[in-house]
Amino acid sequence: MKNGIVAIHKPEGISSARVVAQVKKALGVKKVGHTGTLDPFATGLLLCGINQGTRISRFFLEGHKRYITRIRLGVETDTYDLTGKPVFTAPLEAMQALREKDVEAVIKSFVGLQDQVAPAYSALKHEGQPLYKLARQGKIIQKPARRIEIFDIRILEIALPNVDIEVFCSAGTYIRSLGFDIGRQLGCGAHLSQLCRTQSSSFLLETAISLDAFKALDKTAAEERILPLSGCLEFMPKMMADPVVAQKVRFGQKLYREDFGCQSENQEPFIRVTDNNNVLLAIVEPGVGDEEYNYSCVFTT
Repeated sequence: MKNGIVAIHKPEGISSARVVAQVKKALGVKKVGHTGTLDPFATGLLLCGINQGTRISRFFLEGHKRYITRIRLGVETDTYDLTGKPVFTAPLEAMQALREKDVEAVIKSFVGLQDQVAPAYSALKHEGQPLYKLARQGKIIQKPARRIEIFDIRILEIALPNVDIEVFCSAGTYIRSLGFDIGRQLGCGAHLSQLCRTQSSSFLLETAISLDAFKALDKTAAEERILPLSGCLEFMPKMMADPVVAQKVRFGQKLYREDFGCQSENQEPFIRVTDNNNVLLAIVEPGVGDEEYNYSCVFTT
């Protein structure tokens, strides 16, 4: 049974949950999950955890993301994207008064740490229900603002009323909210008309396979697209376990720094433990006393 991550290039017009169902069917496995929702209108990189790969999803959920998006100035929608109902349209004179240099300045002002309010139509939950389901019932719930960071925004093209940008940001950033906020600050309103995720943690879109191409593979070829667990986490420092220590891991026995010798100097929050064949055995965290490690995840082999 293979465990790991498959990088799928999600097409437009399908939910992330539906992509997961189709990947599950193509592989014939019991357990598949994604590592961060893409809206149905969005395209791009969707990482699917396979079998025990679902257990490392949280390490990608907290990773940096990169997107390319088109912002349509002049019209606000209730969902902040092209699928929603228009709720505000800027007067013609307001649109004619827009200058490219002002648009550039406003967009660049969003680089840095900030508090962002998620759209009412989002997958965040309120009392166990996704906000988008409540919103469709007419129950608009506004969640508290969350601290996010936009590391960089690159303006690709301004062809008013459309603005194409590339955004590099922290986990939890809503690009729909960014587009909405840019429109509000310009005084003309805005929504997203296109959105594509091009990076998630260390994964890039160019390494992904289209959903249709993946479904067309036979089972053996599809399994070959699964990146093994340890290879998925190469951004995480590694300690190699000798056969004795590997056996301790398999039995869930306490691990100490002396078990790993000079490898144990790393103080990162999470460290992967592999055997000498680079098979992932566990993810550990430094313990309170700095002489031991606590298990975060243990993987059966």
